[in-house]
Amino acid sequence: MSQRTGKADLPLHGGQVPPWLANRMTALGRVMAEAIVHHYGRDEFLRRLAHPFWFQSFGAVMGMDWHSSGITTSVIGALKRGLQPLQRELGIYVCGGRGRHSRQTPQELMSIGERTGLDAQRLVRTSRLVAKVDSAAVQDGYELYLHAFFVTSEGKWCVVQQGMNTALREARRYHWLSENVGSFLDSPHAAIEGPASKGNIINLADERAARNRRAELELVRAGPSQALATLRQLRNAGNAALSLFPELEASPAGVLPHLKMPAHHDVRASDVELKRLHGVLSAVADRVPADFCDLLLSPGVGQRTLTALALVAEVLHGAPARFSDPARFSIAHGGKDGHPFPVPLKVYDETIKVLTSAVSQAKLGNADKLSAIQRLDRQARLLEGNASGPSFDQFMKAERMRSASYGGRKV
Repeated sequence: MSQRTGKADLPLHGGQVPPWLANRMTALGRVMAEAIVHHYGRDEFLRRLAHPFWFQSFGAVMGMDWHSSGITTSVIGALKRGLQPLQRELGIYVCGGRGRHSRQTPQELMSIGERTGLDAQRLVRTSRLVAKVDSAAVQDGYELYLHAFFVTSEGKWCVVQQGMNTALREARRYHWLSENVGSFLDSPHAAIEGPASKGNIINLADERAARNRRAELELVRAGPSQALATLRQLRNAGNAALSLFPELEASPAGVLPHLKMPAHHDVRASDVELKRLHGVLSAVADRVPADFCDLLLSPGVGQRTLTALALVAEVLHGAPARFSDPARFSIAHGGKDGHPFPVPLKVYDETIKVLTSAVSQAKLGNADKLSAIQRLDRQARLLEGNASGPSFDQFMKAERMRSASYGGRKV
């Protein structure tokens, strides 16, 4: 069975992604997806989308607000726009989105089925079931407003959807993956992200709730008289509610990773694993390893662009444990609201240029440049154990001072 992989508190943020960033997110999201598929295949790309820590880091490296709920909408929008022209070549289709776009998912899946021969009816049923489970079977106070369905040419799929609680000004993101889903009502979630301590959650999709689901069906079949009698019994006993999962409450086992995104908008030293940042900075220091020369030969590529590329490379190749501090990836291309610093447009454009060139050459059989980017990530990991460097505050100060020279821009 699929397992939950973590939870996260995601503060709600309003506003729009400006075109100057949205266009770049589309380009970077597309080429990063191509690189992942080239190295690891379509199934692995779905697995990464279904990993809550990776998804947040992916959005942060693309220049979105590193901790907010807006990452979900903007990343899905960027991927839908970016992958649309490549969907037949790449074998990945993106349906749905936010609001009215989510309601178009069935029609989009039917259209894909007509073009590819996939069983669209099955996919549409899956999409509707997933939405129903997270909106009805899981009652946690969050109303769904976004539903995105990723499907490959082999029929594998991943769903990312998000709900909001306006009273708490928080969002919860849900991740699903088709791998190993035996039942939609026996703990099917790959992950649920959201507040861990905001009251009781009714999750009738959990395998431990099978008894409760059977009891509900019996009550419905027996008619209103038995339901009323049961309610009177509960009232007379003085019980406000029955525990759905007594065995979970009795045992502390099974605690899952919890990505708690703070309310503060600025990036602080406590949000970043400093040794990992120092590893990146050391890997792209003045004495760059000889096998990175391909990257340096690209006009305009200097140490700052290599820093961004090293962080992008980690998102492409890093293991799950590498994404415990999504804030670190915002150091690649800043954030649209100026946190941790304005988006360095010149650096962002060079990152897209180098990565696009590397992927294009790899398609033609020359993977040297794409391999050099992978080695850049390996070098950073090798060095982080012993690397030293500026304090986080010193690094941030220097980056902000150089912002204008990099074409820094914010909303």
